[in-house]
Amino acid sequence: MGWWSRLRGRNRPGTVRRSGADDEAHLRAWASARQGVEAFVEPRTTVTDTTIVLVASDGEWTRRRVAGPAGARRLARSMRMPVYDVQIVGYPQRMRDHDARERILRDRERRRDLGA
Repeated sequence: MGWWSRLRGRNRPGTVRRSGADDEAHLRAWASARQGVEAFVEPRTTVTDTTIVLVASDGEWTRRRVAGPAGARRLARSMRMPVYDVQIVGYPQRMRDHDARERILRDRERRRDLGA
C-alpha cells in the first residue's frame, strides 16, 4: 500500500470500504445485460458495508457495496427489479445451482489442463 493511500485511510486493515460510483455503474451495466434480475440486500458486517447481490434468471450473480439498506432498495427500484432482504428470504436456489455448475466446469478445465 502506498503512503498516499495510508494518509487517506484506504485499504487499511479494519477499515470498512464504502460504496462508490463505480460500484453502482457496475450493477447497472450488469443488470442491463441480463434477463430476470432480482436484488438481494445483505446486511453490513464488521468488515463490509451493506451489499446488494443481483441474481439473473440463470443464477449468474454479482455483488457490490451500496449506501445502506435504503440505498440498496432505492437502487433496485430505480432499475425496476424486485428487491428482497437476504436475512428473511435467503439466497435463491438458482444461484447455488449456478455456482455448482461453474465449479464442475472449472474442475473439468483444470483436469484438462493437467492432462488427466
